[in-house]
Amino acid sequence: MPKAQRNFFNLTKFWQDNSLILKEVKSFRKIAILAVIFSFLAASFEGVSIGFLLSFLQKLTTPNQPIETGIGWVDMILTSNVWSISPIYRISLLILLSTWMRATFNYFSAIYTESAQLHLADSLHKLIFEQLQSLRLSYFSQTNSGELINIITTEIERTKQSFSGVAFLFTRILTVCVYFVVMFSLSWQLSIISVLIFALLGVGLSTLNKRVRETSFGISSANAKFTAIAVEFINGIRTVQAFSTQEFERQRFYQASTNQLNAAIKVVMAWTMVRPIAEGVATTALISLIVISFTTFTLPVASLLTFFFVLVRVIPNIQDINGTFAALNTLQGSLENIRGILQTHDKPYLRNGKLKFPGLKRSIDLVSVDFGYTADNLVLSNITLTIERGKTTALVGSSGAGKTTLADLIPRFYDPTQGQILVDGIDLQKLEINSFRRKMAIVSQDTFIFNASIRDNIAYGTTGASEAEIREVAKLANALEFIAQMPQGFDTNLGDRGVRLSGGQRQRIAIARALLRNPEILILDEATSALDSVSERLIQQSLDKLSQGKTVIAIAHRLSTIAKADKVVVLEQGRIVEQGRYQELLELKGKLWKYHKMQYEATQSD
Repeated sequence: MPKAQRNFFNLTKFWQDNSLILKEVKSFRKIAILAVIFSFLAASFEGVSIGFLLSFLQKLTTPNQPIETGIGWVDMILTSNVWSISPIYRISLLILLSTWMRATFNYFSAIYTESAQLHLADSLHKLIFEQLQSLRLSYFSQTNSGELINIITTEIERTKQSFSGVAFLFTRILTVCVYFVVMFSLSWQLSIISVLIFALLGVGLSTLNKRVRETSFGISSANAKFTAIAVEFINGIRTVQAFSTQEFERQRFYQASTNQLNAAIKVVMAWTMVRPIAEGVATTALISLIVISFTTFTLPVASLLTFFFVLVRVIPNIQDINGTFAALNTLQGSLENIRGILQTHDKPYLRNGKLKFPGLKRSIDLVSVDFGYTADNLVLSNITLTIERGKTTALVGSSGAGKTTLADLIPRFYDPTQGQILVDGIDLQKLEINSFRRKMAIVSQDTFIFNASIRDNIAYGTTGASEAEIREVAKLANALEFIAQMPQGFDTNLGDRGVRLSGGQRQRIAIARALLRNPEILILDEATSALDSVSERLIQQSLDKLSQGKTVIAIAHRLSTIAKADKVVVLEQGRIVEQGRYQELLELKGKLWKYHKMQYEATQSD
């Protein structure tokens, strides 16, 4: 049938266009194959049922004529004198048997189809997770987190419907093919007329399906924007309330929601137009065929009744094929988004090394390092620096001087644009990065607290930590007192991003986490910036104990915390302008001396 073939070819293109995603079917191949097999069996028994129906009608209209189906064992059952049951009842039993067999196969087809689409969603979830986990940090700094969440949740939920839709189309196309085999066996003339009529219907509906496909991209874009704004609102609620921007956020949220609504309505209007048009044209075609058959062709009553019974069954199936194909077209935007996130040619990947890091023996050396987040805007220029094992190297400079960026190069959050970073003479990019990072702890000014208990937050990344060890590092981080005041102590859940804690408390949890890790290399990015002076002094004492024998890279906004550093590196506009011991640099009366003088005067004025 041309219409069925057209949909089949469109369906093939649908799979080809999204092969990157749909190849994941191989991970649940057996389930998918079973879904296809049971669909095929259900369609086959649909034809068997119709064959028995024809025999049933023949027996009703010509009771004295012997029944011949052409199937030996069936004819034997229907004509054998061994059976005391009337042939009409035998046919009825066969019709019922084939109907129930078809229903059973449809049941198993539905089970395996639903299971397959759930496996598809699970496979895509894991595939996207592995993709995101393998990307460089730079990808996340340039990508809206709300859009990523939208893809992982909404878009995958929509995409998993594609498998059930494709399976449904496969079943319906098989069924229509069976129907047409029966129809051609009954009257090839009427069948050809039917094919021509439905082919014309298919040409008209293909234009509508194309329109549906185009509108689907709008709904994906609107969903992504809505999710992004919603996530920003939730994460930034403290800032929203602090700046009294509720009305601004309301308008933004309402507008995004309205855009999402309008995009969805546009898709619905295009999609729902397909079925009623197909139904109206198909019904017109059916009436026309009935008139033609009675005025032009001469067929036995049983054959004519069976033909139109089949034709009546064909029409809703064709409507289902058109409607489902239109629905699949509405998923194109979601499929495109998922395919986009899974593509590999346009994303920055971390190329991992193979050498295991045994531990730092001598030093970490930055040799003529340049770095920029974009090629035409360098943040660091010609950085040459030696960070010696077991010593503290402090980075000092004004805001935007490049201190945090330089520190981020050590754990390979970013790689230099030019130059090299050597670890005991080995290029950092040749090391297996996780073996290097496991001997490192980072406490940054932007502390991340997980939505978990205090105990789990402190022990994060350190397996097998005992209760005594967790309590000890909490004590060293000056966190034990406020933990004891929490409702469930160490079992208290800290909420999303640690909303139940103050900034200083979050910082102390992060420091306890680093203490428990007992790292060889410690990076402190203004680790005490969120603490009051009393807590800062106590924490600094703990960090001094932790730093003994460790390689420390410290970024400090208060110069008093790095006065005892083995080396102080002063940066200005991404360049090293001074380096040496604290007192030595003060005696030079250069940049460090100016910073020291400014902080001293500010302290005196307070």
